[in-house]
Amino acid sequence: MRQRAAVLCGAAVIAAGSVTALPAGASTAHSARTPAAAPSADLHWTKCATEDYPTLQCASLKVPLDHARPRGRQITLALSRVPHTAAAYQGPLLVNPGGPGGSGLTLAGFVASSLPAKVAAQYDVIGFDPRGVGRSSPALDCRPGHFDPVRPDSLPGTPETERANLARAESFADACGDKYADVLPHIDTVSAARDVDAIRAALGAERINYFGYSYGTYLGAVYAKLFPARVRRLALDSVVGPDDVWYDANLNQDLAFNDRHRAFLAWIARHDAAYGLGDDPERIERAWYAMRAALTKEPAGGRVGASELEDTFIPGGYYNGYWPYLAEAFAAYAHDADTGPLVEAYENFGAQDASGDNGYSVYTAVQCRDAAWPRDWEEWRDDNWGLYEKAPFMVWNNAWYNAPCASWPTGPRRPVDVANRELPPALLFQATGDAATPYGGAVAAHRLLRGSALVVEEGGGNHGITLSGNSCLDGHLAAYLADGTVPRGAGAAGAGEPDAVCAALPEPEPLESKAASTSSRGSTLHGLLGFRG
Repeated sequence: MRQRAAVLCGAAVIAAGSVTALPAGASTAHSARTPAAAPSADLHWTKCATEDYPTLQCASLKVPLDHARPRGRQITLALSRVPHTAAAYQGPLLVNPGGPGGSGLTLAGFVASSLPAKVAAQYDVIGFDPRGVGRSSPALDCRPGHFDPVRPDSLPGTPETERANLARAESFADACGDKYADVLPHIDTVSAARDVDAIRAALGAERINYFGYSYGTYLGAVYAKLFPARVRRLALDSVVGPDDVWYDANLNQDLAFNDRHRAFLAWIARHDAAYGLGDDPERIERAWYAMRAALTKEPAGGRVGASELEDTFIPGGYYNGYWPYLAEAFAAYAHDADTGPLVEAYENFGAQDASGDNGYSVYTAVQCRDAAWPRDWEEWRDDNWGLYEKAPFMVWNNAWYNAPCASWPTGPRRPVDVANRELPPALLFQATGDAATPYGGAVAAHRLLRGSALVVEEGGGNHGITLSGNSCLDGHLAAYLADGTVPRGAGAAGAGEPDAVCAALPEPEPLESKAASTSSRGSTLHGLLGFRG
């Protein structure tokens, strides 16, 4: 999880507060559709407002480290809330940004302020840092500085380079095992889903509403599988494929991210007047790989080698709002060997900070624990070299990102079968060109969640598409949260076909100045979602 791109979004500084806030909804009228909830006596809410989200409140909740031993060791979850203000109260709306490893505290403020005011006012919008993340305790940080530049070239072109990368991955797994041997067996999606139910109970709600992005869609689906009677509404944006958790999911990503990178290069070709790199995407692609080869020998500013270059450009596969910045950095290097813009882009999009170290620690802990990964490195080598021939952009960078799972100190669980016939209608959102969660995953989830509806952004390639400026998508989300309305297409039930289709937003334009807009809701959202989720 890399959160550095948020610096472009004007992230607000938290204004610490210590004034106790009364539990929202303790004496508020409820709609006829929703059972009255008990007062949230277990939670002590205090002000934690930010400049952007002045009504945000925070609390903490103790939960068992091992839910099978409820009276055993306790850990702490950090929670946030934007309280409801309407008389017709529809209960808590829990939100999650994905990851695994993403912090959801600020996301509560973003969601509450981005939904139509009349809809948001009917919910307590609840954010949380999942176990191990951010302000929850303990917060994992297995090996601080693991991504410090300059790392070995991700492409294992020589046995020495492969050994160096494999040693890094093994040292990370060893460090996690040494520091968190008692915690790692309980950092997984099932445990996080049971935490969600503990939050529900502490809020005094019989049922919850849930809205998740990316990995948060899988967490929501697992929660719904474990506790179907406790789900009121379930909205999932950029849906994890439920059938390939997690090794195959990453291989599938590699193909999709290569396509998305080529879409970026084709966009540069269409804007030759701005970047001067020609109008032939294949020629521009060769220039990009020539830049990569040069940085292998002489890292830009002593910080951006080949691996760091990939780290910098991978975010463009998540959100095309970053394309103008990445194109400027590429053009400056290609034309004038000017490394300044490239280093700046790396600092904004690719560099890992302490929160990123924490997010990556949780990412590996969850993914390596959730499901079995190959323990034989030969299998990884064969699979990734085979993919590299088709899709070179991200294959080996992604392989090393996940390689600690080849020697992870904790044994795997079995993936959860999220197929569900007991839920109220769920609402799924998916872009056809999403690289992080390719389209087929949403289709599979649509089939498995009986009664669900699928809204598709045709031609879109971003990851995380609602509350990002597309009024068509946002209208479906608002209608669903307002009264449970879902679209119903003409296709056969259970066929996985879309129930509604929205046109994608226009592509970005080249920047006219450094002050050009990155303050849109899309940029803000993607700063909160981060990358690798």
